[in-house]
Amino acid sequence: MKRDFAIGWALSGLVILFLAMDAGGKLVAPAAMIAYSPPLGIAPDVNLYRELGLILAICTILYAVPRTAVLGAILLTGYLGGAVAMHFRVGSPLFSYTLFGVYLGVLAWGGLWFRDPRVRALIPIAG
Repeated sequence: MKRDFAIGWALSGLVILFLAMDAGGKLVAPAAMIAYSPPLGIAPDVNLYRELGLILAICTILYAVPRTAVLGAILLTGYLGGAVAMHFRVGSPLFSYTLFGVYLGVLAWGGLWFRDPRVRALIPIAG
């Protein structure tokens, strides 16, 4: 039981760290994020990137707080689904760019599954 909880927080911690860095980059240095992002067909507007960073930061904080983690995971799933759709639309490489949001989503829900017995009850993966 303690091992599952530790695994859950390790997986969740990786997701939280990555998403916090991404959100922070969009909030603090949106021009750099625009310059180094692949061309996704969205306006290279600093305010748009700040808004995306704020949305991502809020979703990540909700995911990090145990009481709101399920809501955060649901919201992150939607956010990451949009990222996957955008990369798919512009023809980004499948396994690196396009599916990266899927990989993060699996890690986020996997971490939550290990750390929250309510999620394990809803999603009974192991016998």
